[in-house]
Amino acid sequence: MTKDFPGRIRSLVNSRNVCVLATLDNDRPYCSLMNYVTDESCRDFYMVTLRNSNKYRNLLANPRVSLLVDSRENAPLSSSQALTVEGIFEPVAEDGKRNWALTRLIDRNPLLKDFISLPDVDVICIRAQSFLLLDGISDARYVKLT
Repeated sequence: MTKDFPGRIRSLVNSRNVCVLATLDNDRPYCSLMNYVTDESCRDFYMVTLRNSNKYRNLLANPRVSLLVDSRENAPLSSSQALTVEGIFEPVAEDGKRNWALTRLIDRNPLLKDFISLPDVDVICIRAQSFLLLDGISDARYVKLT
């Protein structure tokens, strides 16, 4: 396994603020570009979405998701990284956690402030169950979380 594998995951996740969220609409994949923040462990990914969106309905119907975080904008293909996260959607009911996520999201992307103020916006959490990190073209490492 690559030296400091968890550190490489944290470094990539913390250096980016946009991911692709893949949900399922029955048997059809549905992808959405999302701003995110994570907790300190990089296990919980927080995002905001409208409650009447396709992705939100998909999450309620099937909480299993995949996220993709990558560095292709910052590195040539030979040294870029791509992280696939398998996870489970969890609603964020606790006000403290919700407020923390909203504050961090606005800090990382001030353009979200107006969107977050809409009455139909909800905070979602994706709890990571596994990570697959691709370094360059072929160096892949997988870890399942407990």
